[in-house]
Amino acid sequence: MESQPAHPNPLSHSSDWRWPWWPLVPLYPFSQRRTIRREVVSDRIWTFEQIQGILYVVVPIRMTVIRLDMGGLLVYAPVAPTPECVRLVNELVAEYGEVRYIILPTTSGLEHKVFVGPFARKFPKAQVFVAPEQWSYPLKLPLSWLGLPAKRTHILPADCSETPFSREFSYAILGPINLGLGTFGEVAFFHWRSQTLLLTDTIISIPEQPPAIVQLDPYPLLFHARDNAFQTVADHPTTRQKGWQRITLFSLYFQPDTLDPLPLKQALSDALKASDRSRKAYFGLFPFQWRSGWEEAFNTLRGDGNILVAPILQTLILNRSPQVTLAWADRVCEWNFNRIIPCHFDAPITATPQEFREAFSFLEPQEAPPQGYLGSSKHPLPAGDFTILQNIDKRLNQWGITPPPASAKMP
Repeated sequence: MESQPAHPNPLSHSSDWRWPWWPLVPLYPFSQRRTIRREVVSDRIWTFEQIQGILYVVVPIRMTVIRLDMGGLLVYAPVAPTPECVRLVNELVAEYGEVRYIILPTTSGLEHKVFVGPFARKFPKAQVFVAPEQWSYPLKLPLSWLGLPAKRTHILPADCSETPFSREFSYAILGPINLGLGTFGEVAFFHWRSQTLLLTDTIISIPEQPPAIVQLDPYPLLFHARDNAFQTVADHPTTRQKGWQRITLFSLYFQPDTLDPLPLKQALSDALKASDRSRKAYFGLFPFQWRSGWEEAFNTLRGDGNILVAPILQTLILNRSPQVTLAWADRVCEWNFNRIIPCHFDAPITATPQEFREAFSFLEPQEAPPQGYLGSSKHPLPAGDFTILQNIDKRLNQWGITPPPASAKMP
């Protein structure tokens, strides 16, 4: 039975949310990160959510904690170990035992990597397991130089049976996919007892309403609910929803077709006349304008909450190695999961292996989506919304930074 969110104590001081290492990956909300803990499976699985973003384009980032049959806890994809977060974890430790294992399931997600070392130091008895082929730029540094504890950090072996938690979990390693400067890799974990699949970035489901963690501080929602620099919007559920849906389009397309950037001269002129010219409001800068049709673009992207691969991964990452990705997806589908917990957007998601596999069908020869659309025939997305992503892809290829997309060779 799913519990209600454990909201921060209203008497908590801001020091309870302090994250001092924010300059390493300077994402909003910078040094102040609040945490919500939610029980997903009674006495078994909990999620811990914080937010992250740029220019108030904020989305949830999530870690998952699972109680082990052998006693203790396994942590998948740690978030910032603020005093509040650590206290909420320690409440579980007091009841179920120590944090025994910490999993870093990605090779490329800096927003996940940056928390692992500090989190591990808060739980010094835990063994740390990381996805293989970790990398850093411009120099490849030892894991200990990246903040991971040298004496208790291990690379996840290809064979799950070689890990101390193999009786309770299986995992499948995607990649590494060559992206030029580095690699993309992700490790899907399957918890047998609860039939739960843990993922990092590959799959998302978009909620229609802003998640609870995003609503703890509604300012980013209200900021993006405005239509121009002069407008002041009231804090209302419909306004928050409007802001959330625009934030979603921003975060997954960078610049959807219904968003027009303003010329610099006009943006600066508007900023001088803005209703709020505070530092918090970026001194009145609001350098974009939404056209009609953005609501339809959101609804099409969301697809009634169906699971999908984010457009960024479709256009810039997974299409570099379609055969490798599809083989990984096929392996994941061998597990009989009925629930997915990804690290971003909505969770938990009710989904079947078949639905999971269909989300990757954009990588293989199939019935073409309708004219003017991209993606798969089952979840087509407007081609115009991919324009910026395709331009980025083109430039990266021209400059020799990333390899070009490849085609899946199907029998």
